[in-house]
Amino acid sequence: MPVVPSPRHRAAIAFILITALLDVMSMGIVIPVLPELIETLTGSTSEASLWNGVFVALWAGMQFLCSPVIGSLSDRYGRRPVILISVAGLAIDYVLMALAPDLWWLALGRILAGVTSSSFTSTFAYMADITPPGERARGYGLIGAAFSAGFVAGPLIGGVLGELSLRAPFWAAAVLSTLAFFYGLFVLPESLPPEKRMAFSWRRANPFGALKLLRSHPELSSLAIVNFLLYFAHHLFSAVFVLYAGDRYGWSAWQVGTLLALVGLLDMGVQGMLVGPVVKRLGDRTTMVIGLAFGAVGILAMGLASNGWLFIAAMFPNALWGLAMPTIQSLMTQRVSETEQGQLQGANNSVGSIAGIASPLFFGWVYSVSIGPAPILPFIGSAFVIGAAVLGSAAVMGWLAGRGGHAPLLDKDGIAH
Repeated sequence: MPVVPSPRHRAAIAFILITALLDVMSMGIVIPVLPELIETLTGSTSEASLWNGVFVALWAGMQFLCSPVIGSLSDRYGRRPVILISVAGLAIDYVLMALAPDLWWLALGRILAGVTSSSFTSTFAYMADITPPGERARGYGLIGAAFSAGFVAGPLIGGVLGELSLRAPFWAAAVLSTLAFFYGLFVLPESLPPEKRMAFSWRRANPFGALKLLRSHPELSSLAIVNFLLYFAHHLFSAVFVLYAGDRYGWSAWQVGTLLALVGLLDMGVQGMLVGPVVKRLGDRTTMVIGLAFGAVGILAMGLASNGWLFIAAMFPNALWGLAMPTIQSLMTQRVSETEQGQLQGANNSVGSIAGIASPLFFGWVYSVSIGPAPILPFIGSAFVIGAAVLGSAAVMGWLAGRGGHAPLLDKDGIAH
């Protein structure tokens, strides 16, 4: 049964989904204008490209460092205060960036954004608190759908506001984060009872200490590697998709933007509507493997597509990739105690941050040696073929992870079954 009474339970789930939507939307709003604002502050396109890469690395680096800390703080003090403080900090951060007079001020804003965005670890831990193990995949699917909706709506709103002013999207993002804070202040109940909290320890809260939790059981370690491979393959799109679409199919910026919106809508549908029924019928592990396998097939088909219509057709099987993320999260939460959910999500976020740093560099390099007059890799879709191999490997590892026996499943009182 849920930890909180039913009405509060429903209000808590609604808050988590609305907060996830508003947070991701606020991040997406600034995507269309941030590179242009950087260029305005530097006065040089080449310098702007360099600084934009630095800002991406700063954000991912802070996620790596701070996610375990914030997750452990939520294990100690509860989810509610950590989530609310992080959302308020995000609102302040967007105001800071809206007023930024120079690059250093903007860099400080990106650092703070990486810190405050680490509250997603507490959001996932909150969902684990209020849902029984058998329903967690559906809960994480709903969060994933909210993320997708935010990534669809955010850039579209940011693009419109950016036509008015480069600073307007930052003010809009600050307003959305402020609304999320006040909504949570009046609606959000605490999900972690005092008796289930764990004393804070820097040994567990530092990113390397938090990663030790993922080595606590062989199957948990295998799932952590599967999670890393999933994140690694996913960043293929942020690294090369825009360039690939233009070079191979001659698509314009608005066509690419429309396709990205379609990707978000498909992902929202899969995670929001398919995850629950499929898991109920097939179970977490089989659903995870199916999602990874379809993702691999879809990416491979994208890389081999000889024209744009075949590429678009490949997006539909690839959308079933959305079955994998919620089920990986669900399987992992069932293998740690209730007092360690925040630490687990912090460790997972750090894993994602490592992939977020390494993957764009790797796939960017692969794409760079796949084009030009004398490419080292003679096929322009090589990055997609490699991405498919990465996901295929994740599917095999995910399937083998449970073949040697399952780790004990933990109920909401931390009792093994």
